[in-house]
Amino acid sequence: MPTPAAAAPTPATPVPAPVSAMPATGPIQLPVPQASPRAQVMQSVGLTDITVEYHSPAVRNRNVWGGLVPYDQVWRAGANENTIISFSTPVLLKQQLLPAGRYSYYVVPHQDRDWELVLNKVTTHWGNEGYDQRDDIIRVPVMPETAPFHENLTYWFSDIKPTGAHLNLTWEKRTLMLPIETEVHKQVMAGMEQVLQQHPNDWQLLAQAADYLVQNNIQPERALTYINESLKLQDAATNNWIKARLLAQQQDFGTAIVYARKAIKLGDKEDTAFKSQLPNMRIALTEWQAKAY
Repeated sequence: MPTPAAAAPTPATPVPAPVSAMPATGPIQLPVPQASPRAQVMQSVGLTDITVEYHSPAVRNRNVWGGLVPYDQVWRAGANENTIISFSTPVLLKQQLLPAGRYSYYVVPHQDRDWELVLNKVTTHWGNEGYDQRDDIIRVPVMPETAPFHENLTYWFSDIKPTGAHLNLTWEKRTLMLPIETEVHKQVMAGMEQVLQQHPNDWQLLAQAADYLVQNNIQPERALTYINESLKLQDAATNNWIKARLLAQQQDFGTAIVYARKAIKLGDKEDTAFKSQLPNMRIALTEWQAKAY
C-alpha cells in the first residue's frame, strides 16, 4: 500500500512584540520657523576667539523692559536655552580675570540703578530655570544706553582692537555693552619667546619680534636686545629701520637719524615693499632732523 503523505505542519501563531519593544516616538513636529530663531556671532580679538550663541526674540508690540523682561529678576539674555558666551583664552572683564571656557550669560535689569551682566558656569538650563547665583563666575555692572528701535534681539561687536572689544546686546530701544580686554601682548610674548628659542639665529624673526614691540611701544629694552642680535646676524635695511624707529621712540633722534640713513642706503630700490615704505621713511627722517638739531 502506498505510504500516506505527511500532514502539513500547522503554522506557528505569531507572538506580538511586547509594548516595551515598540519604537518610542515623540510628538510630531511641523517644519515651521521658530518664534525666536537661533543665532551665533563670532569675533577674533587679538589671539582670542569670542563666540555668542543665542536665540533672538522679537518685540512684537510688547512692552519689553519692566514687562516681558521684569526688573530686578535674572533674565536669560535671549530666548529658549541659555545664551552661551565662549572665550578661547583668558580675558579681563572690568579688570576681573575670567578663565577660557563656556559660560551662560544672564542680565539683571534694574529701573533706577546700574544693570548687571552675569556669567554663570552652568550652561545646560532652559532660560533661567534652575539658575543658582552660587554658580555665578562674575557679575559686571553696566549702564544701559538708549538706542534706535531694534525689533529683534541682536548681539554684535564694536571697537575691535587686538587688546579688546565691546560685546553689545541690542533690543527694543536699549543697548548693553560689555567691555572685554585680552592679554594679547602676554600671549604674543609667550609665543615669541618659544619661536626664538627654537630659531635663535634667524635675523628676520628677531627683527619681527623687535618690530612688534616697537609698533606697540612696549618693552623697549627687550626690543633693543632683539634688534641688536638681528643686526649682528645680518646688516639689512629692515632691521636698521626698526632700530631707527625704536631710538626715535626713546627720544634719541641723533642716533635714530644715523640708522635711518643707513636703512635708506641699504634698501633695494627695485624692491616693491621697500619702495612703498621709502616716502614715509624720508618724512620721518625729516621730522627727526628737526627735533635733533
